[in-house]
Amino acid sequence: MRLGPRPAALALLLLLLLGAAAAGDAEELQDAQGEQHAEYHREALLGGQEEVDEYVKLTPEEQHKRLKSIIRKIDLDSDGFLTESELSSWIQMSFKHYAMQEAKQQFVEYDKNSDGIVSWDEYNIQMYDRVIDFDENTALDDAEEESFRQLHLKDKKRFEKANQDLDPGLNLEEFIAFEHPEEVDYMTEFVIQEALEEHDKNGDGFVSLEEFLGDYRRDPTNEDPEWILVEKDRFLNDYDKDTDGRLDPQELLSWVVPNNQGIAQEEALHLLDEMDLNSDRKLSEAEVLENQDLFLTSEATDYGRQLHDAHFYHDEL
Repeated sequence: MRLGPRPAALALLLLLLLGAAAAGDAEELQDAQGEQHAEYHREALLGGQEEVDEYVKLTPEEQHKRLKSIIRKIDLDSDGFLTESELSSWIQMSFKHYAMQEAKQQFVEYDKNSDGIVSWDEYNIQMYDRVIDFDENTALDDAEEESFRQLHLKDKKRFEKANQDLDPGLNLEEFIAFEHPEEVDYMTEFVIQEALEEHDKNGDGFVSLEEFLGDYRRDPTNEDPEWILVEKDRFLNDYDKDTDGRLDPQELLSWVVPNNQGIAQEEALHLLDEMDLNSDRKLSEAEVLENQDLFLTSEATDYGRQLHDAHFYHDEL
């Protein structure tokens, strides 16, 4: 799921537009791949002149003003400093905001007759260009078709679970629950049960390490491949909190639901490591402005996107 250009593209663009690469040569931009021509990035990364114009139309003064407004909003206790907790909370809020915005945009696209409701047929037409109806009790012979049938039936179950008022179709709030069940409390149990149905092969209500690894079968004559070692480490150190060798429903939830909290904390720590000039483990406004380019190419501003979204920079919001 993503909105607009990829984050890496926005990061590179903002380095160009905000002057990080302008010193010495306005034609070139230093990125992870080395020297690249700025004009190439404008066209290849953004996809069109309209997107370029959106970023260049702000004056440096307006960029500065909006960034200061965002800093004040991140600073929840108004003490003049941004802590790890405040940065992490802001980034998590940003994730959720854009997920909700994307769902609202999708709702309009899916609601073919504009009646404020997305029906199951409308969902199918938007996704597959036709209405699909599988028999729940009849498996298909073709493996690929059967796999698709299973996925489609899962979507239908989630669609039905999201429909709280039991009226035909989903209203906007229910559609958001369908698209982002991890963000809605009444969908939590469904998310857990869906994961158990997929991974709990012996039906004991837990997911063992073997079930976690899926169809992998260890070859006793060879060492485990690197990806298996990584997955085992995640199981043991990230998910199995009580170290009993299996994932209970709550531990399972931390695996199947995107861990935005962990991502946000990592980004907050990264910003502190790079921008905290006096090593007090918090950022002043001066430190943020001193490292403006880094701040505007981070999750804290959604790679600069928040400078163009009044939800973030407007003082009254």
